[in-house]
Amino acid sequence: MDWYPSADEDLLLRTSVRFATGLSAAVAGSRWFRDPERHDIQGELSGWPPGPSYTLHTTGDRAVRRTGRALAFGIPFLANLVANIGGAAGTPFGSVPATGKPEERDNEVDDFPVMWAAAGTLARTVPWQLDPARRPEGYTTDLVLTSRRLLFLGTRTGTLDKADVLAEFPRNSIAGARQMTYSEVEADVRLTFADESWVRLFAGNPDSAKRLAQLLSGAVRTIPESELSPGQRHRASRFLAELPAAAQPPTFTRLPSGIVLVEARVPSKADKDAHDTHAILMGRDGEAARAQPGDL
Repeated sequence: MDWYPSADEDLLLRTSVRFATGLSAAVAGSRWFRDPERHDIQGELSGWPPGPSYTLHTTGDRAVRRTGRALAFGIPFLANLVANIGGAAGTPFGSVPATGKPEERDNEVDDFPVMWAAAGTLARTVPWQLDPARRPEGYTTDLVLTSRRLLFLGTRTGTLDKADVLAEFPRNSIAGARQMTYSEVEADVRLTFADESWVRLFAGNPDSAKRLAQLLSGAVRTIPESELSPGQRHRASRFLAELPAAAQPPTFTRLPSGIVLVEARVPSKADKDAHDTHAILMGRDGEAARAQPGDL
């Protein structure tokens, strides 16, 4: 493993993340960095390298981009892209049909801020490597939540090097997270800081977006392996032995009904910024269990 929590903390969640990408026709393939007056602030972000500038697509431009996408790739490609767990990182030819309905027209249809931050707020201190348009080729970023902090890690694809700790924030500086369903496979999440600034991230998988929101709200509790019963530890070991070698360390979540959810994430072959979630539900002695109302 390329990063380990400290002895005084428990790992609750690790998931790939990057800044989200607009999907609605006018903002397809775009992302903006705003202050509360909707001014573009990317030129004000300390230490950030230059990045692309985006403009809203005109009606004619949208039609051309949609036509070009269909001609270049064909309908089967579009169907596959929509179904793909990772989606398209940059949506270079136009909008990708999203699941869900817009919840905030100002921020999802007419504009698409992925950072909302007044001067001096914490959102301005997240790492620039979260931006796919700025980071080096073959570089990926992860969000890690532990019992006492939230970190952003950077890794180089295909290496076993130690992960770069790009930024970290104490838990009390995080106000919460919200899954944004109008997004690629419902995998966007808005991470809000205590100073009301926020960033919108693509979390690689809808399960990860939902789990981050649940953990930060206290709706579910992640437990250490030491809290598992002998039967649960045995079942979890058998489950993990069946996963690919690239699987990340598992997390154990005690759901409201008392059953335990075991989750492990495996890098997706379809998108380097996405992953597939493998999971089982266990009863008290490790037996297979069913989710109860309110669990998931």
